[in-house]
Amino acid sequence: MAITAEMIKQLREQTGAGMMDSKKALEQFNGDMEKAAAWLREKGLATAAKKASRVAKEGIIEVYSHMGGRMAVMVEVNCETDFVARMPEFRQLAHNLALHIASAAPTYVAREDVPSDVVAAQITKYKEDALAEGKKPEIAERIANGRLEKFYEDHVLLEQPFIKDDKIKVKDLINDAIARCGENIVVRRFVRYQLGEES
Repeated sequence: MAITAEMIKQLREQTGAGMMDSKKALEQFNGDMEKAAAWLREKGLATAAKKASRVAKEGIIEVYSHMGGRMAVMVEVNCETDFVARMPEFRQLAHNLALHIASAAPTYVAREDVPSDVVAAQITKYKEDALAEGKKPEIAERIANGRLEKFYEDHVLLEQPFIKDDKIKVKDLINDAIARCGENIVVRRFVRYQLGEES
């Protein structure tokens, strides 16, 4: 199948990949747009994993106010250079993260940020609940681990389903931005205030 400039343009818009990568993907999959996009996403995830160790000290602090000033979010999103910090894609990511935090109210940025005593308390509670439901100890252990995953999904920003597309997690959204921008991107910290809320 002949790969047209229009096909390359469409795939670039869909994935944010470069022109040569888009052409190569379309050639490799004989013009199949879905397979080419999936291949580019996998390649982007591999790129994101390589870039994860690089230092990200530039970036922006995005501030979002909602409900007539009754709720506000401030999130620090870092990248490697001020060039990327000025890119519309990076700024859009920071804005989307602030919207997500306002809506989903996560408590922690990453799994590693959840204190070990909180994790231990949750596992103990989930095991006790499973045993109280009449489950065998070895099954209660598996149930506790499954419920801990749900706890992470509810309370950890990177593990939450993204509010604008619940088929992807927030960490996937960030990995996609890393592939598009070509730099490591890190959510450093955030704070969410709601009027009258106890601290």
